[in-house]
Amino acid sequence: MIEIVLVFAAAIALGWPLGLYLARVLRGEASRLDVVFGPLERLVYRALGTDPRLGMSWKGYARAFVVSNVVLGVLVWLQFMTQTWLPLNPDGVPNMRWDLALHTMVSFLTNTNQQHYSGQAQLSYLSQMVGIVGLQVITPMMGLAMAVATLRGLFGGRDAQAARADAQSLPAQAVPAERDLGNYWVDLTRATVRFMLPLCLVWSVLLTSQGVPATLERGPTVAPVDATVELKEQHIPLGPVAPMVAIKQLGTNGGGWYGPNSAVPLENPTPFSNFLEVLAILLVPVAVTFMAGVLVRRRRFAVLVFGSMLLMSVVSSGLGAWSEGHSASTHDIALMEGKEVRFGADASALWATLTTQTSNGSVDAMHDSLAPLTGGVAIVDMLVNAIWGGIGCGLMQFVVYLLLAVFLAGLTTGRTPELFGRKIEAPEVRLFALLILLQPIVVLGFTAIALSFPSITANSNPGFHGVSQVFYEYASAFANNGSGFEGLGDGTYWWNLSCTLVLILGRYPALIVPLAIAGLMSRKKVATESAGTLHVETPTFALTLVAVIVILTVLQFMPALVLGPVAEHLSLAVS
Repeated sequence: MIEIVLVFAAAIALGWPLGLYLARVLRGEASRLDVVFGPLERLVYRALGTDPRLGMSWKGYARAFVVSNVVLGVLVWLQFMTQTWLPLNPDGVPNMRWDLALHTMVSFLTNTNQQHYSGQAQLSYLSQMVGIVGLQVITPMMGLAMAVATLRGLFGGRDAQAARADAQSLPAQAVPAERDLGNYWVDLTRATVRFMLPLCLVWSVLLTSQGVPATLERGPTVAPVDATVELKEQHIPLGPVAPMVAIKQLGTNGGGWYGPNSAVPLENPTPFSNFLEVLAILLVPVAVTFMAGVLVRRRRFAVLVFGSMLLMSVVSSGLGAWSEGHSASTHDIALMEGKEVRFGADASALWATLTTQTSNGSVDAMHDSLAPLTGGVAIVDMLVNAIWGGIGCGLMQFVVYLLLAVFLAGLTTGRTPELFGRKIEAPEVRLFALLILLQPIVVLGFTAIALSFPSITANSNPGFHGVSQVFYEYASAFANNGSGFEGLGDGTYWWNLSCTLVLILGRYPALIVPLAIAGLMSRKKVATESAGTLHVETPTFALTLVAVIVILTVLQFMPALVLGPVAEHLSLAVS
């Protein structure tokens, strides 16, 4: 329990100044660090062929986002399928099969990091460092850039005076006709160079100090301690593990250098490394909530976002800790399989809940071995996908829930719904209704198909737990989380290709549709506040918003939750 309190306290204490700094970076304010970062950024802009003074409409911003994803995706996919012929492969790792390479590429391109492979055995050092870690650095900043552009749109676009000043030095035809939501390439570059890379460097050094490997040499070959076993020698895979662990945690990426992730002592050797890695899961998403208020110059908006997310996070973490350590099923010996016993039940529950609250997906205990209700809490966290959420993505999902709550509140009070003085009308409602309906159609649809054909799922538990395994896999893919219950034959064509489709449907509509809504709303006139104006930045509306999120999740997914984790808990509790 002490660790839970310390993690939340440290995340808030560090997240506040980081959020202020990130807001300054994304507002393009002058800084003493310009001497260091300025030349590097200008080099990137020249390589991309973009003018950093030129703003973009929401369509231009979305187009740049899609193009960058397609280009990176193709390059990384090809790398995975040719890694055995490329350098930095001292262990002679073979090429990936095309479907596994496709799933792995899409998984990391979508900031999900769902693994149907074992990292230390199926990826070369070059693939880990360039393909995996490269995407882990860039993709969370892509999500952050999209969230920043959406916030600008909801508040009318970038500052009009600043936009006019930029336009004076540009040709008339270069000034966008629609509202300026910023420059995608500038937002992505500044966030990566000035924020994420320095933070990762600090965390890498801290993890290396705890014994996490950071080397390019081939790992040692040793004799087993028990000389009577059939295996006479064992190869210990090493590599530049610490940098990957740093970005996988800080970027809400998940995955791991080793297949079992941070349950492996090499990846997570000490109690302090465990604290650092858990703290890193929460740190940047918390900072983004503080950044949001400063960026749009409405601190009460940041309080609304932070307060709502913190309330849901504390409840989720508390339920997970109770379920894992004190519920009726916790003493079943079967639940010890796959557990990391070095850190205890509370630490395992805290990691499991935070990693699913933030779409991180890394683990320090196998989720397949969690108490049934702890697994249920993890699934609900991913279905909500706005309890902190991924970097930028969680804020985007929160905005969708916010629009829905405002719309429902407007209907119940008989007023035209509006957010920050801009009316929510039919085009916006149709767009966010599409997002609300897309999740249950995709997740429940694929779960039903997989469970209807047991031969393609190859799951290890045909009963209630088997339902949870399949449901969890698709919920994790759609939420861009990446963690899994395991127990599935997930290296097959079915799982690779079906999860690839779910990964795409869970990532790109969730980022592009809110941006489109913001682009539409940015062009609307701001209504004058009156006695009938709905004030969203209040505790009452925050509770209403949380209630809408909970009710929506329960109504859509309660049958699946009852058939899976709830039924399994009851069966263990009475046995």
